[in-house]
Amino acid sequence: MQRRPAWLKVKLPGAGRYYDVRRQLRQLGVHTVCEEAHCPNAAECWGGGTATFIILGDVCTRGCRFCAVRTGRPAGPPEPDEPERVARAAQALQLRYVVLTSVDRDDLPDGGAAHFAHTVEAVRRRIPQVVVELLTPDFGGDAQALAVAADSGAQVLGHNLETVRELTPVVRDRRCSHDLSLEVLRTFRRLQPRLLTKSSLLLGLGETRQQTLRTLDELRLAGVDWVTLGQYLQPTRRHAPVERYLEPAQFEQLAEHARSLGFPLVTSGPLVRSSYRAAEHGAAQLLRERAAGSV
Repeated sequence: MQRRPAWLKVKLPGAGRYYDVRRQLRQLGVHTVCEEAHCPNAAECWGGGTATFIILGDVCTRGCRFCAVRTGRPAGPPEPDEPERVARAAQALQLRYVVLTSVDRDDLPDGGAAHFAHTVEAVRRRIPQVVVELLTPDFGGDAQALAVAADSGAQVLGHNLETVRELTPVVRDRRCSHDLSLEVLRTFRRLQPRLLTKSSLLLGLGETRQQTLRTLDELRLAGVDWVTLGQYLQPTRRHAPVERYLEPAQFEQLAEHARSLGFPLVTSGPLVRSSYRAAEHGAAQLLRERAAGSV
């Protein structure tokens, strides 16, 4: 594993709020992607009282080579009380912006779409003014499952493309498809044109700059509003290696290019992840403008 450059150093978990959040989440039996995916921003986000909840358990039916989440056969159906546990955790943490993501559950007929909807309903019941962002799997492209997620009451609908077309067969699970992921995003845009659609790319897996620019074009043509760009970090030696570390200036150049394509929201930087400090990037304001018909 390569030595990380200085700009990728992160602070260690601090005292106070970080440990309060961790204790509350564990008491409620709630999983977060912050821990499951070894997110480098856990100390920063938890220290500020934010977290991204991962539902449908903590075992993924797919095995992407970049992802640290445990893969295998889930023990059973979704826990029926999980939506309420997540809602209680969001309320206890006094969140104004809640991100819900999940493992892939190819073992479920709907891929877990109904469980997403139940969780959104539980969160909004406890925190009526909250903004909810979904970061969903592809549900195998099932139209009904995508419609359930799109109609769940979430205001931001996300699905990650993860990498460029050329690397998809190399680093994503064989059941993942570049074109299917783009179709998921197009479907969200078609079903909910006034909501926000979002996607993310991890860079440094071996893609060229031209491939990255072409992928940004594809995302914008699919109707994506919000794109996030971050540096891939190898979780363990068993995962895909880092081919290169992009410098902060390169992330800013890519952000400028994305804005020139018309993306209303762009979050780009070495430590950026899909839901990194999501409440601070203007989504709520853009949603208000769309609701008012000014965008």
